[in-house]
Amino acid sequence: MYRYDEFDRRFVTARVAEFRDQVRRRLAGELTEEEFRPLRLMNGVYLQLHAYMLRVAIPYGTLNSAKLRGLAHVARRYDKGYGHFTTRQNIQFNWIALEDVPDILADLAEVELHAIQTSGNCIRNVSADHFAGAARDEIADPRVYAEILRQWSSLHPEFTYLPRKFKIAVNGAAHDRAAIQVHDIGLQIVTGESGERGFTVYVGGGLGRTPMIGKKVRDFLPEGELLSYSEAILRVYNQFGRRDNKYKARVKILLHEAGLDEVRRQIEEEYEDIRNRGKLTLPADEIAAIADYFAPPAFEILPARSEKLERAKVIDAALAAFVERNVAEHRTPGYGIVTVSLKATGAVPGDATADQMDAIADIAERYSFDELRVSHEQNLVLPHVKLDDVPEVFAALQKAGVAAGNAGLITDIICCPGLDYCSLANARSIPLAQRIGERFENIARQHDIGDLKIKISGCINACGHHHVAHIGILGVDRKGEEFYQITLGGSGDEVASIGSIVGRGFSTDDIVDAVETVVNTYIAQRSGPEEPFLAFFRRVGESPFKEALYGTASAAA
Repeated sequence: MYRYDEFDRRFVTARVAEFRDQVRRRLAGELTEEEFRPLRLMNGVYLQLHAYMLRVAIPYGTLNSAKLRGLAHVARRYDKGYGHFTTRQNIQFNWIALEDVPDILADLAEVELHAIQTSGNCIRNVSADHFAGAARDEIADPRVYAEILRQWSSLHPEFTYLPRKFKIAVNGAAHDRAAIQVHDIGLQIVTGESGERGFTVYVGGGLGRTPMIGKKVRDFLPEGELLSYSEAILRVYNQFGRRDNKYKARVKILLHEAGLDEVRRQIEEEYEDIRNRGKLTLPADEIAAIADYFAPPAFEILPARSEKLERAKVIDAALAAFVERNVAEHRTPGYGIVTVSLKATGAVPGDATADQMDAIADIAERYSFDELRVSHEQNLVLPHVKLDDVPEVFAALQKAGVAAGNAGLITDIICCPGLDYCSLANARSIPLAQRIGERFENIARQHDIGDLKIKISGCINACGHHHVAHIGILGVDRKGEEFYQITLGGSGDEVASIGSIVGRGFSTDDIVDAVETVVNTYIAQRSGPEEPFLAFFRRVGESPFKEALYGTASAAA
C-alpha cells in the first residue's frame, strides 16, 4: 500500500493550515458564502440540505485498518456516528459542522487521508478495480498506475480549473470491475504482441444528464507513455471543452460534437508534441519503485481447497450462502476475496457505523494482511483471506451486522443519498432501496433470481449510476410529487451499455410493485435459471416488460 512521503506530508499539512484560515475568515464574516464556496469545494466541503458534507478521498479505494479506524473516529466524534461510502470509492460525512472541518482534516492527515480534489472542476479521485492485487483474472495491479496518476494530477497547475470535473478509472483484469467505459478517461491494462505492458484507452464516457459510453481512442498505449497521453487528452479538453454551459462542459460532449476522429487527431497531435519533449515519459525504474509499494503480502503455500471451510458450510447454511456470493477466487491458492456487503435488510446502501468500521478494521488486521478496499458498488472488500479463516471472518461480520450474503444479487443495491441529504435531488433514494430490499429479503428467492444489479439515483446527475444498471431507477419531480422512471438493460462492465427507458414513471406507492413486475416477467420467460437478467433483456428487448408494466407497449409512452 502506498505510504505518504515527505512531499505528501508537507503538501497535506500546508493545505490543512490554509483551509483553517479560510474557515476562520468565513466564520468571522470576512468572506461571504459566494467567496468561500470555491475554497470549500476545493477541500471537499459541500453545503447540502441540512448541514455541511465532507467528502474524503480514498485513492483507488485502498485502505488499511488505521485509515478505516481514522474514518470511524471522524464519524463518531464529528458526525452522527456513521459514514457513507460512495460510487467514487470515497466516503462522505453528511452532518459536519463547518468549524470542525479543519480539525477533521488534521485528524485525517494523521492516517494519510485528505479531501483534496474530491470536488471542483479538477481531476477527481482516480478509481480502480476493487479486487486489485488479488483477482484471479488480473493482468497487472491497476493501483500502481492509479497512484502514478494521483501524484501527477494532484494540484496540477494546468488542470485545476477545467471546464468541468474529470474522472479517470483503471482496470487491470479481464473483467471490468472499474466501469472504465463510463469515465472521462478509462484505462484497460493489456499485454502487447511482444509481451510488453500497455493500455487500451477510452475517452468520453460518463453518466448524468447525457449518458454516454466511452469511445476507444487507442488500442495500445505503451506503459511509459501513460502521463504523456493523459496530459494530451486533458489539454485538448481544457482548450476546447465548453465553458458556456455546465451541462455541456464534459469531454463526452466535446467528443460528441467534434466527432471521434477529430478529437483523436487532436489528442495524437498534442501527444506527439509532449512526447517529443520527453519530459513525461515514465522511466521503468520509477514504475518499478511505485509497484514496490503494492507488492503482494507473504502468502502461505496452501491447498486450493479448504476442508475446514467445506465442513463448516455443510453445517451452516448461512455461511454456505455467504461463500457462494461473497467469496471470489483469489490468484493465490488457499485464499479468497471477501466482499463485506453494506446492504443488509433495512440498511442504507453504503452506510457503515463507526462501530462497524472499527470491527471491519479489526477483521482486516487479523485476517486480511491489514488490507481493505472500497468498491464503486458501495461495499467493502477484504482482499486476502485464507479460506480456512472464512468461517471466523463470517462470524465476526455477523457480530458487526455486515454479513449479508448478497453480493451481486437484487438486494445489493447501489443508491445515492437522494433527497434525504442532497440539495440537487428530486426524489428520495434511500427509502426506496430499503423497501426493495425488504420486498426481496428472502435469500432463496434472491438466489433464484440470480445476478441482477439495481441502481437508484435521486436526480439526473446519476450519482447512483442508474444508467448502467440492469434495472435502473431515476427519481423525478412531477408537479411536486416524487415519481420514478425505470430503465432496463444497462451495464458498466466490459460490454457496457446505457439502459433503455421503458415508459412513464411510477409513484412512490407503485414503484416497488413495478420492480417486482419486471423481475417476475424475467423469471417467467427466461430460458432457464442459467440465463441471467441482462442476457435475457438483450435477447428479448423491452416489449415483454412494457406489456407487463403498462398493459401494452403503446401504453408505455
